[in-house]
Amino acid sequence: MITLHYRSGRIQLEGGELMLDSLESSDEYPAYKYREIKERLEASSTDYTDKALDKLTPSKLETDIKLRDYQEQALTEWSRYTRGIVVLPTGAGKTILAVKAMESLQASTLVVVPTIVLVDQWREVLENAFNVEVGALGGGHQEIRPLTVATYDSASLRARILGNRFEFIVFDEVHHLAAPTYRRIASRYLSPHRLGLTATLQKDEATIELFSELVGDVVFEMGVDSLAGTHLAEFTVKTVRLPLTAHEKNEYDRQYGIYRSFLQRRGIRIRSSRDYLSFVKRSGRDPEARRALLSRNRAVNIALNSSTKIAYLKSLLQANPVDKTLIFTSHNKLVYSLSKELLIPAITHQTPREERGRILSGFMDGSYRRIVTSRVLDEGVDVPDASIAVIISGSGSNRQFIQRLGRILRKRPGKQAVLFELVSAGTVETRISDRRKKS
Repeated sequence: MITLHYRSGRIQLEGGELMLDSLESSDEYPAYKYREIKERLEASSTDYTDKALDKLTPSKLETDIKLRDYQEQALTEWSRYTRGIVVLPTGAGKTILAVKAMESLQASTLVVVPTIVLVDQWREVLENAFNVEVGALGGGHQEIRPLTVATYDSASLRARILGNRFEFIVFDEVHHLAAPTYRRIASRYLSPHRLGLTATLQKDEATIELFSELVGDVVFEMGVDSLAGTHLAEFTVKTVRLPLTAHEKNEYDRQYGIYRSFLQRRGIRIRSSRDYLSFVKRSGRDPEARRALLSRNRAVNIALNSSTKIAYLKSLLQANPVDKTLIFTSHNKLVYSLSKELLIPAITHQTPREERGRILSGFMDGSYRRIVTSRVLDEGVDVPDASIAVIISGSGSNRQFIQRLGRILRKRPGKQAVLFELVSAGTVETRISDRRKKS
């Protein structure tokens, strides 16, 4: 007789061993192997006692929420094995899909999210859907209930303690699991049922293999173009190339020239993010490389924050005085500068929860028609009925671009969403934009 125990993020087999995917049998495995361990024991008709799972038990979960056709299809595909990742654009109802998965399983559930803002948002959705109290971990919350929402940080810190309490785990913005610190969540929680949600997913082989092992394969994927005009608003993306001022151009060329000159002298070629990371590491021990890196950063900052972009933004806002508009930048410094100059409310990671709530409520009821932000609204936050987005500066990340586009795609009658991407012509920003479009 084998007895399964959960101890500090691992499953221990007392009284026997088992061979899974290695050449040797073992009496201990990472907790995420729990489901596979039970399946192997049952397939071999081995008697065992399960003392590993110490599950919380929810009250009956019932909701009158109805799914759209593509959501039904996604849930059906996921339900075949109750593991896997669903890729849907922002505004397509990934949260609602997870709610229906919880109703289907009737299981204790931990929802893991990247920010405190999303903890609050998910709690509200779940409490409204099921009329139950929902626990929370993070941002001062320490409440464990059969349905609990936690930040990635909090779920990671408590993985050894809480790893055997939840049968179902939902990873919102699942791409965060690629970070080594957060992988322990997927590894140390034994939850046999797993659902990953994201608008975009990296396609490199290593990442796909990692997610497949810890969460499951991509079971359903649908892009923005497939839903625009039906379940999402029609949209247009306009890339506007703007020249630097004469002073900005001279300073950009000087700073970027220092960087390029260093690469040429040292015979260094930057052809990938890995090459650039190696260069950054080199700057930590090579003073000349450090100077070259700083010059490159100064040049990029000139391109990202040029005065012609600000002038274009002003004219755009004047031409669209009624449309609700979100303005995105890369740096908080520019957020606060624009907020002060244009008298627009700002939201950053430093904005207190109460103030952020007031701003979003004011945006919803029309008291505010513009919000300027950096990255805090990129992921998951429900920004009501904006129709224009302006990206003054971005990272070049395809994921970030799609997330920002998604902020304006909530459908309403007659809505035509427009995203303006402002790019400094003749700079590295142009190449970054072009590369993102190709990807």
